[in-house]
Amino acid sequence: MKPLEWICAMLLVVGGLNWAMVGLFEMDMIAMALGGSSALLAKAVYALVGMAAVYQMMNIFGIQKGSSTRSRAAHA
Repeated sequence: MKPLEWICAMLLVVGGLNWAMVGLFEMDMIAMALGGSSALLAKAVYALVGMAAVYQMMNIFGIQKGSSTRSRAAHA
């Protein structure tokens, strides 16, 4: 796994767990840890989680060159 893919995976885990906490207990752990949901650092984490999701979506649907088995099979 490439370092960028590992970072994106970790961000998605953090984001998913945070949403689980919001849904189950109405606790936004990112906001609590970083000074509230309007704090600059919390917003940066939210943005990074969103960008990680877009990156992962691009990998899943083979939008990036050579990043999916479908695109590799097409070149074989």
